[in-house]
Amino acid sequence: MKALYLKELRSFLSSIIGYIFIGIFLILNSLFLWVFAYETNILDGGTADLQAFFGISPIILIILIPAITMRSFAEEKRTGTIELLFTRPISDLTIILAKYLAGVTLVLISILPTLIYYFTVYQLGEPVGIIDDGATITSYIGLFFVGASLVSVGVFTSSISDSQIVAFVLSLFLSWFLFMGLDLLAVFSQFGGLDLILRNLGIMEHYESIQKGVLDTRDITYFISLTVVFILATKLVLQSRKW
Repeated sequence: MKALYLKELRSFLSSIIGYIFIGIFLILNSLFLWVFAYETNILDGGTADLQAFFGISPIILIILIPAITMRSFAEEKRTGTIELLFTRPISDLTIILAKYLAGVTLVLISILPTLIYYFTVYQLGEPVGIIDDGATITSYIGLFFVGASLVSVGVFTSSISDSQIVAFVLSLFLSWFLFMGLDLLAVFSQFGGLDLILRNLGIMEHYESIQKGVLDTRDITYFISLTVVFILATKLVLQSRKW
């Protein structure tokens, strides 16, 4: 799997796709946090924290991640190279994991430079260092989990279509629905006891829980389970070609 993983990662970093992803993610965050006269502007807000960053970043990832995962299997299907790929002496799951881990690595590479925001806010605080380190660390972990989960969604949608555009739109909608849609449905309070279930099925509920500064095993289990579900769903879709 290592060779295939490195091949997939190189396909991102040896082309403009990966750098566009990283660049747009960092530029958009920087503009909202430091330039635009908006409620997310840290300098205007006057508080030494990164809540605005952790609020904006998932939304940006919901839009950007489908753009890098849409080609995972859709492009292979369109060009016909998927059959060649499956003739290799490796399992379907190995192929899926290689593509998935390459996408997760790109997300991680994009997040790491934002640590400069932490050091900046740390120095800007009065007194210096007033920022809540615990909540910041867990929020970064939560953001990574969100990105990793959305990559699994993108890989899945790419496996069910040979059109990158269709894969992108499906991934965009499904990612939004899992992150915000279920929470919005629960807010309507029209489902009785199902409201709490809907909220707990959504990503936002668990992401916001992690942002509080405590890593609850229930939240970690949720993100891992969500990722596993979509990876296994992708495996099922790919195996259906043999039926």
